[in-house]
Amino acid sequence: MNLLGAFVNAFKIPDLRKKILFTLLIIGVYRFGAHVPTPGIDVQAAQQLAAGAQGGVFDFINLFSGGALTQMAIFALGIMPYITSSIIMQLLTVVIPKLEGWSKEGEAGYKKITQWTRYLTVLLAILQSTGLAFLFHSGQLQTGATPVDLIPQFTAPRVALIVLSLTAGTALIMWLGELITQRGIGNGMSILIFTSIISTLPGEGKAILDQEGLFIFSLIALMGIGIIVAIVMMEQGQRRIPVQYAKRIVGRRMMGGQSTYIPLKVNQAGVIPIIFASSVLYIPSLLQNTIQNSSIQNFISNNLVNSSSPIYMLLYGTMVVFFAYFYTAISFNPADVADNMKKYGGFVPGIRPGRQTAEYLDRILTRITLPGALFIAAIALLPNIFLATQGIQQLPFGGTSILITVGVTLETMKQIESQLMMRHYEGFLR
Repeated sequence: MNLLGAFVNAFKIPDLRKKILFTLLIIGVYRFGAHVPTPGIDVQAAQQLAAGAQGGVFDFINLFSGGALTQMAIFALGIMPYITSSIIMQLLTVVIPKLEGWSKEGEAGYKKITQWTRYLTVLLAILQSTGLAFLFHSGQLQTGATPVDLIPQFTAPRVALIVLSLTAGTALIMWLGELITQRGIGNGMSILIFTSIISTLPGEGKAILDQEGLFIFSLIALMGIGIIVAIVMMEQGQRRIPVQYAKRIVGRRMMGGQSTYIPLKVNQAGVIPIIFASSVLYIPSLLQNTIQNSSIQNFISNNLVNSSSPIYMLLYGTMVVFFAYFYTAISFNPADVADNMKKYGGFVPGIRPGRQTAEYLDRILTRITLPGALFIAAIALLPNIFLATQGIQQLPFGGTSILITVGVTLETMKQIESQLMMRHYEGFLR
């Protein structure tokens, strides 16, 4: 009742109601675009492909496009070019002084980085849409299925039209995500990824029920519920570092003297490492169909594309842990936090202000990040292990999809709850 009451209260607040309705409207536009066929594509051949396509690059793009790839729609690329460009820009921020300077300029620097991320997104969309056009024509978009030619009249003007349509679709998705961030609820890109994943779950669940039976379906559903409970517990886990502020006189008033804490989350990076690692492993899937050497193709197909192979799972898990540490290092700078605390007279009891505080925070963050990184790596690999041991063709209720779904849901609920608490309404939790 408390949860339902919180949703009712959310619609009682005019500003919050407008944000929620605006977000739902953008989601509707996004889902509509996922069913608009790309010009120049043989729709009947696309339907034939969608009926039996699975594996390789197909599954991954289709997950983040919300089934748009099965429709060969204008949103077939989904949000992947933007995610990839964001990864590249964050990596470049560490090595290029100009970008690092922008990142420290506040809002003005953030706008510059965002603008260049948009340019890079369009460039990557052009490259990826060109690659998909050749995959559409070759019919090798899926692994282990009969080739289906989606572009029988493979001419330069038609390829240019397909590339333009897919690139424009990606740019439109990027704009829709930014609109949600600015005028709606939650992070726009995360909401769109969440929508894409949720839209595919009913169909995949029905397919498992039809193919594997009620027992296997119930087993997978129970495993999904267990994963959700574990993810929620891990997402809420944090280490609270006590901070004491010394009393000081400002004018005629005594300021400070209060105690607070710095909340260091066990999973500071959230779902970002999963998305980053999946994006990197998306590259070999594209290269597989462009390399002419058959031995290299077989190696990529068996080890870098096949999610059940030990090499794939090892690379995937390692990259998840790496990106967890990498993104945590970018999002939380112990030296800056220590300097700000020292500036305002704050200190950690028993630790000297300044450099020693920064070293203490860095040591604590490094320790608590390890179990968080290993946890999300285990969650991401659990479906792969389950698929390899049980031989089931698809598993919608675990790993990447469920981790992203739960993470985005929690973050969005927190934003709505903060809006409710500001207006003296009761939140989702007592």
